[in-house]
Amino acid sequence: MVRTLLVRGMLAGLAAAVLAWVFAYLVGEPALDGGIAYEDVISAAAGEAGEEPLVSRGVQSTVGLLVALLIYGVAVGGIFALVFAGVYGRVAQASARATAAVLALVGFVVVVLVPFLKYPSNPPASSEDGTIGTRTGTFVLMVVLSVLVAVAAVVVGRKLVARLGSWNGVILAGVGYVVVIGVIGALLPTVAETPADFPAVVLYDFRLATLGLHLVLWTVVGLLFGALVDGRSRRSRAAEVASN
Repeated sequence: MVRTLLVRGMLAGLAAAVLAWVFAYLVGEPALDGGIAYEDVISAAAGEAGEEPLVSRGVQSTVGLLVALLIYGVAVGGIFALVFAGVYGRVAQASARATAAVLALVGFVVVVLVPFLKYPSNPPASSEDGTIGTRTGTFVLMVVLSVLVAVAAVVVGRKLVARLGSWNGVILAGVGYVVVIGVIGALLPTVAETPADFPAVVLYDFRLATLGLHLVLWTVVGLLFGALVDGRSRRSRAAEVASN
């Protein structure tokens, strides 16, 4: 059962990655080119020759981006399937499609949106090269803490639902997650390295495109995986009815 779900999750992630690549190519690449253009202007003003990339921009924006998203999409789909297997029928009595849709929404908020609000993505030349290790570390830490707090909220929420009812229990658990992760975000260091003259439109478009890419990927994973699992469940029930 778990192996079947894992395969379906990876297939859903594969399809989601292709659609996310289309979105990234059409929406994200222009903003990325804007950041590169700003970097070239700064280098020229400083009398520095621009470095030739090891891989051309054409390859980076097509094959390179697609391969990276395929790997990411398959990984997200596989993990999504494993989490689905753990929560389906245990956290709430809902259909496979409803469970997958809610799980995708929660996953997007916890894994992408909340860390993004604290550490939004930056295009080239909008941050210091020497701080990439620190920025990556704090971002990963924010993701891990967001997931842990969300898991704790689910555990506590189940107990609250048993005592206070579904509506009150879910609301209190959600508020608890927001409060705790808000405190954590306030305690973690803030990164503010964007040059004052960096084009605001480029920064806004790049961050919006990054968020949109993840939204497309998680939406497709949730909807497609739910459809695949629900279709299998329907066929299984139909076979049981026919055999009886």
